[in-house]
Amino acid sequence: MRVLGIDPGLRLTGYGCVDWSPSARRPTLVEAGVVRLVTGRAELPSIADRLGTLDAEFGSLLAELKPEAVAIEGLFSHYKHPTTAVVMAHARGVLMLGARRAGLRIVELKPAEVKKAVVGHGNASKQQMQAAIQELFGLAEPPKPPDVADALAIAVCAAHRRVIEG
Repeated sequence: MRVLGIDPGLRLTGYGCVDWSPSARRPTLVEAGVVRLVTGRAELPSIADRLGTLDAEFGSLLAELKPEAVAIEGLFSHYKHPTTAVVMAHARGVLMLGARRAGLRIVELKPAEVKKAVVGHGNASKQQMQAAIQELFGLAEPPKPPDVADALAIAVCAAHRRVIEG
């Protein structure tokens, strides 16, 4: 099963693609990276422009990687930053629509569920997530930026769930 994990954002959107079969002990890394929607410190493109870029880039990723499912971080909000959930919902909406248009299964995973599956507890730090993904895939260094590690963790969690549940 090929799963594309997505850590949505309006500046950076992390992605990680893995293959995993029921007979395999661990997933195989296919590709990982980020879609940069903002570069440098120049004036920020409008949200509409960033969403348009995200849609185009995501469509290209789907065509290139040909996943069977797309796993995306579930929406969450923090009491100190309530508008973050609203802003993040824009990116999630574009990504989910793109996956649906492509006829792909969409798996939504809460951040704490992913952290618990990969690190062992739901309050893992960015550094702990990066270290766990580095170890899982035998990488020479932790994935950077942290959005890449998060996206890979989302893909791994979703693929594992699908391999077990069938």
